Amino acid sequence: LFITSCATKKPVAKDTKKPPVVEKSAPPKTAVQKPEIKLNLPEVDREFRAAWIATVANINWPSKNNLTTQQQKDEAVKILDLLQDANFNAVIFQARPSADAMYKSNLEPWSYFLTGSIGKAPTPFYDPLEFWITEAHQRGMELHVWLNPYRAHHTTGGPITSESMVKKMPEQIIKLRNGMYWMDPSDEKTQDHTAKIINDLVKRYDIDAIHIDDYFYPYREYNGGKDFPDNRSWNDYQKRGGNLSRSDFRRANVNKFIKRIHDEIKAEKSYVKFGISPFGIWKPGFPEGIKGTSQYDELYADAKLWLNQGWLDYFSPQLYWKNDGPQSFPALLKWWESENTEKRHLFPGLNTIGMNGVTDRPAEIVAQIGLTRDILKENAGSIHYSVDGLSKNTAMYNAVKNAYKTKALVPESPWIITSALQKPILFVENNGNSLNVKWNAMDHQNVFQWILYVKYGENWESDILEKNITFQNLPLTKNGKKLSTIAIKSVDRLGNESEYVTTKLP
Repeated sequence: LFITSCATKKPVAKDTKKPPVVEKSAPPKTAVQKPEIKLNLPEVDREFRAAWIATVANINWPSKNNLTTQQQKDEAVKILDLLQDANFNAVIFQARPSADAMYKSNLEPWSYFLTGSIGKAPTPFYDPLEFWITEAHQRGMELHVWLNPYRAHHTTGGPITSESMVKKMPEQIIKLRNGMYWMDPSDEKTQDHTAKIINDLVKRYDIDAIHIDDYFYPYREYNGGKDFPDNRSWNDYQKRGGNLSRSDFRRANVNKFIKRIHDEIKAEKSYVKFGISPFGIWKPGFPEGIKGTSQYDELYADAKLWLNQGWLDYFSPQLYWKNDGPQSFPALLKWWESENTEKRHLFPGLNTIGMNGVTDRPAEIVAQIGLTRDILKENAGSIHYSVDGLSKNTAMYNAVKNAYKTKALVPESPWIITSALQKPILFVENNGNSLNVKWNAMDHQNVFQWILYVKYGENWESDILEKNITFQNLPLTKNGKKLSTIAIKSVDRLGNESEYVTTKLP
């Protein structure tokens, strides 16, 4: 997800090293539930806030391919803490940069970008993807697995060895003029292999989404401006009586793959979301006045069709341009919103790391966050390319952190059908000058976060808490106001809230 190719409050209690022990037993019988009490609870903020974590070419993580296991973990924790402190609620982690794996896979080799050698496992052994998932979830953040469906080898990926998929799938993989290797998207073995990779990830890992970016057929510049050399699959198609044009043949195969991936993810785990982040322009002139590369004609990606058909749960066009100019950010966002006929999530990609023609990039990014809120309303959200734009630029980080002042739940996905959460269980004990408040849920395994509501006098306060926080000590008075009401809700991994439960204060 390179920019060059796309011309991408702290919690109340925080202890990621030793999270609070989850109380799994029901509270004592003295915890009197009062479901008949009717409360007018405040709404919590909702907005999708994510950053891409690029592993290809060691762009973001790990910073080098020769770090120790502990150094890799330390870097991951530092990134996640940085994002959590700025109230982000998701990370897009590149687990498959180029037909390789940042996780234990029996289908593809360990990544060169992880250990400096294709097929070499980290030592001491750990599963990086599993680590990222666990650490993200402990912070109440979603983990989306980002992968490139067709890139087989990157120019920075070291020597090609017998472990490489280039050697294992020689008929399906083509060398481009810039030194990269690319799987033929129209080859059925390519489609089957990549689908198997995705199904394996969905089945084995507790992920929240599968995410693919803008690399379908490669950008022409990757092959020196020449057409993609897919003569073998094209000739085979013609021999079988195919009558589509070559361009339509390519698009049809990418379309078939997109729908297949969506359907297979949902068949395996219906709650795992499918997100696509295509190049930001469908075709020049859509909307009127827009100039630039045509993903439809160059990448053979009909992203408008995928959005129109609802073959995804969220759509993140890479709108990496300033607000005024030949690639107008607001004009493109409004156009994509007009094409969102199935009302899926629209979370534009923001160019946090570098934007041409902009003197004050932090102000521009904050303005674009504001535009997404104005245009998308309660379903707003953005993905920042990349985390380096935040971690290596203090002004940008502080500006974005200020834009994300309060915690936020992700927007709900009502088209994903799931069982309703049960009401939590709440127990309150008077401790003299304060109250010990504990909560849990009988369906604790389905809880992703909690919302705690407290009322002092006539003023409500709310806080979004990680799953492992199940205890608070609350003062009986605050700013001269008496604590009068406490309520708790649970939230599932799709952002759905349970009914609240409250109790009479002792």
